[in-house]
Amino acid sequence: MYIFLKILLTALIVVAISEISRRSTIIAGILASIPLTSLLAIIWIYFDTNDLENIKNLSGNILLMIPPSLSFFICLPLLIDMKIEFYLSVSFSILITAFVYWLYFYILGIFGINLS
Repeated sequence: MYIFLKILLTALIVVAISEISRRSTIIAGILASIPLTSLLAIIWIYFDTNDLENIKNLSGNILLMIPPSLSFFICLPLLIDMKIEFYLSVSFSILITAFVYWLYFYILGIFGINLS
């Protein structure tokens, strides 16, 4: 029952943002730019474990992952502007983002930063 509640609450937030975007993409963009997934994960972890050290580590790792994740939001509008079909644009954006993550981890490894 508890997992169902977590799923329902999380889904409601995503659906709400989707519905808001039909009326105002700027308000939906503001809401979507808030790290809702991260925030929900942090809240659920705290609620389940009260483990502040785990939350601190998760927050730091999320911060480190922001730069490569931005590649998706750079690529997608560019590909759409190039008149590439939507699903293909999304797929290419995901592939490019995956490559950027790989490159990012590789570069971090060169500097001796191991994220485990």
